[in-house]
Amino acid sequence: MSVSDGISRVARVASKYFVVWVIAAAGLALVYPSAFVPVLDYVNPLLGIIMLGMGLTLQPADFKRLVERPVDVGIGAVTQWLVMPLAAYALYLLFDLPDAIGVGLILVGAAPGGTASNVMSYLGRGDVALSVAITTVTTLAAPIVMPAWTLFILGESIDVTFAEMFTSIVQIVIIPVVLGFGIRYVLDRYSPKAAEVGVDVFPVISVAAIVAIVAGVVGANVDNILTAGALVLAAVVIHNGIGLGAGYGVGRLFGMSEDRVRTTAFEVGLQNSGLAVALATSLFEPAAALIPALFSVWHNVSGPALASYFTWRDDQTADAAAASAD
Repeated sequence: MSVSDGISRVARVASKYFVVWVIAAAGLALVYPSAFVPVLDYVNPLLGIIMLGMGLTLQPADFKRLVERPVDVGIGAVTQWLVMPLAAYALYLLFDLPDAIGVGLILVGAAPGGTASNVMSYLGRGDVALSVAITTVTTLAAPIVMPAWTLFILGESIDVTFAEMFTSIVQIVIIPVVLGFGIRYVLDRYSPKAAEVGVDVFPVISVAAIVAIVAGVVGANVDNILTAGALVLAAVVIHNGIGLGAGYGVGRLFGMSEDRVRTTAFEVGLQNSGLAVALATSLFEPAAALIPALFSVWHNVSGPALASYFTWRDDQTADAAAASAD
């Protein structure tokens, strides 16, 4: 077996059992919080590495798709931009969450799509090209959308300015994504083999980085988890469920094909919670990162579960069709 094959195999294992690593790390952080809290000092560079990896997955053809299918991309992006922030605000009011914790819910709601949505679209037999296109649009718009929603909803209750949030998102997200895209473009032209290895390596690095971030946030919020755990978890689960359901419903409403309906569900419901964690820890207090961290855990449970349901339903339909043909 070649080195590149070995790397690919490790990447598949890391991605397949991602949620296992996250839950295990979160559990350890609850027991040994002091061992993981120092990770919070490195959240921004860790997320920058994750976004660099996302940039490496992008190719010129991905941007071409934005022109070829603007309607479906627009539907997915606008649905995410409206449903998730408004649902977050409604839950913030309904559960009467403390401002320190509620800001994290708002940040998750205003966040762009995450790379998890691309993976789940693939596993759930959705339209992966559309998924990448929507994720790209919402990510590039994040420096405007996230500060706008956060300040519109929370207003004077926070001391962070639009310019501060805009600058942080550009530094953490846009610059690494553009850099990753540039590296991939050069490697594809001059060293395609190296490009393939890079695409395999970075998912492993991303998994490790996200696991470390979640563990750090959990370690810093042990008291909050123990006192408000059930309420906070309920907010996370309901918020994610609203996103998945709304995305699927809107796709149906606009007459999309089944694969694109599934993609819209994943794009709306699976947020870049890592970005929300980074902003929460760098611009607010540690408690603000609690909901984004829990969202990172939960959407990596709900996403695979929904993808598995979609594939099971396809298989059931295929079996029924085969039986009737006989």
